[in-house]
Parts: sequence; structure tokens; C-alpha cells
Amino acid sequence: MVTTVADDMFTGDAISDPYSYYGKLRDEDPVHWNELYELWVVTGHDDLVWMTRHHELFSSEFWKRDQRSPYPAIDESDMGLYQFMREFFMDWFIQHDRPVHTDQRKVVHKWFNPNSMELWRPMVRSVIKDCLDEADASGHMDVMRDFATPLPLFVIAQMMGMPHYDRKFIRSMAEKLLFIGRGETDRMQPLTEAIKEFIEYLTPLVEEKAAKPVDENDLLSVLASGEKTGALTRDEVVADAILLLLAGHETTINLICNGTLAFTQHPEQWKILKEGRLEEPDAITRATEECLRYDPPVKSIQRVASVDAELGGKLIREGDRIRWFISSANRDPKKHDNPDTFDISRWPNTHVAFGSGIHHCLGATLARLEGQEAFKALAERYDNIKVETNEFEYQPSITFRSLKTLPVSLT
Repeated sequence: MVTTVADDMFTGDAISDPYSYYGKLRDEDPVHWNELYELWVVTGHDDLVWMTRHHELFSSEFWKRDQRSPYPAIDESDMGLYQFMREFFMDWFIQHDRPVHTDQRKVVHKWFNPNSMELWRPMVRSVIKDCLDEADASGHMDVMRDFATPLPLFVIAQMMGMPHYDRKFIRSMAEKLLFIGRGETDRMQPLTEAIKEFIEYLTPLVEEKAAKPVDENDLLSVLASGEKTGALTRDEVVADAILLLLAGHETTINLICNGTLAFTQHPEQWKILKEGRLEEPDAITRATEECLRYDPPVKSIQRVASVDAELGGKLIREGDRIRWFISSANRDPKKHDNPDTFDISRWPNTHVAFGSGIHHCLGATLARLEGQEAFKALAERYDNIKVETNEFEYQPSITFRSLKTLPVSLT
């Protein structure tokens, strides 16, 4: 189908306002063949959920099965780095289908259950207090740098037993790994540098954990136990440790930062949150879920077709690659009333910020907990949070919705 939307998903407009860009695609051609990147772009809520629940048709083994050229294109001289990157990502448990995915996820699945996560809430509150106490001293902060980033980074590093002084290194490597969702032709350079440095850093730590009895309070130790049971190889343990470090803080960073921006742009919602004027479930739960829906931290997920399948009247052939867009699905008017309105009274909130089906985000409970405590603390402390800029610059990523900076003054 011919649309009025250009296929380049890395333009300034597509990055800064994915809701208009993908919203037009959803209205005009919700299952769209992107000729430029040779992939299907899926933007409707029900189509996304249907795909997640038919995982046998749409494989998570993207890096193993995709036979097309990289998109966007990379420097020809970096194809060796591209192959190295593919082989590394093949070791992530989220890059497998059943039954391998199920067996590998089981190694740490219980660790992330709601009861276990609740044990970390006091520590989350303590880190938040430290961050905001420091901000109070000046009356200003960069939400991204001074609050949204240090909180989840501290928490996941603590969970995995990483030394305090290594957190700056972990974040710097994570920022390089995020080039996986960017469009620069030379993006393989920083990406593979981070993979190699992370492997070098984590390998001796994994060896140490594997040599000792399993410590159920130490996530890295629990992950290393997967090698003893045969669920994981040593390389897979190291790769999954990198995955947990990255995913364990990057998405929550964006949840807190994007959510704070949404509240500053909707002062009437901020007042409702501060006054707690919502029915059960409590205001902070509703508010966090609406932040996840309105401006979700993850924009898109990729898959590859395992077999020929029909979707939206289109034939998706075996081997075709697909990206579904959470940003668009969360604002689908067929699923949500007034979808472009930020409304923290919205309930139930059927967003898909954490995906759906067997690949539903492992860390969803932790992200919710951190988001709830962050927004609650901000509401308890400040009558007004004023953004000190009129221009918002986002990381040029097709995968994440991530502000570069968010300077605010605090009253």
C-alpha cells in the first residue's frame, strides 16, 4: 500500500516524535512493508499482541535467522564486526525460542518474582532519597544524569554484586551497547568494543561465582548456577550477565525520565498525583502505568518470520524480518480512549510497554517498583518541577525512547 510516510525511520522527525510518524503508518498501513530496510513495520495494538501470542510463527532468533543485509547499512569494512556482534547476541536467552528460551529463562525467573522484588524496595527508597537530597541543595538537577540514571544503575549493580566503583564503567559500556538500535554506518565499532570490554570484565567475576556455592541473594551467582545445571554454557552466562546489566537499568532510566517530563507538561495530572485523588488501585500505581503507556521506554522489538503467515491482509514470508512498535500500539485509538492524552486516572491500562506472551519483560516488576518510588518521592517533595529548556533531544535509536538530558528547577 502507498503511504504518505517516508521509510527512513531515523529522520529527526521520526526520532523526536515517533507518535506522529508511526501513528500515520498505523492509520494508513498498519502492516507496512518498509522497502528501504526490507522489513515489516507493525503498528497496531491488536496485531502486536497477536504476534506475541503466536511466538511459533515469529521467531526471537533474529540474529541467527536473518539473512538480509544490516539495516541501516554499515561500512563494508565492518562486516566482520557485524558477524561478531551477531554471534554474541545469539547467546542472550531472549534471543531464543521455546524450549531453549524457557529453560534458560528459568535460571533467573524466580529471582524476579514480585515477593523477591519487594525486598529491594527499602534500598530503592534510600537511593532515591540520596539523589534528591543532593538535588535539593542546589534546587536544580538534570533528571537524566542525576536521578533517572543513578537509581536503576545502582540497584541492578547491587543485585548482581558489582563493586560500587565499577558503576561508571558499566554505564559507559551500556551506552556503547545502545548503538545496536542506532543508524550510523560505523555503529559496529563502539558496539563491539563494549561487548569485548564487558566480556573481559565479567568473565573473571563469573568464574569466581561459579566456583562457589550458589548465593540466592546474588543475581550473578544465581545466573552462574545455570552452567552447573547445564541450562547455560559459560559464554551464555557471561552474555546474559551483560543483558541483565543493560536491560536492568536502561529501560527504567527512560521510564523515570520520560514520565517526569510528561508530568511537567501536564501540571493538572501532577496536582492529581500529589493530592492522591484517584480510586484504587492507588494513584502512584495508576500514574506509573500511564507513564509506561504514554511515552514507553522501549519503542520497538524485532522478530523474524519462522513460516509464511498472514497478518492484516498481508503475506509475511518465512525469513522476513519484522519490527513491532510499542510506541504506536500504546496509542492505538482502537484500544485506548483519547490515546494522545496523558491521564493518570486511566484504568485498566492495557499498554504493552513490557511486551506480552512468553517474552513478557523479565524485569517488569522491578521497573514498576522503581518507577513507583521515583514518582512518589518527587510528588512528596516538590510542588513544582519546571523544565529549564524548550528543546528536547532524543538518542537517535529505533529501539529506545531516551532523552539526552532533562534539566529542571525544583520548588
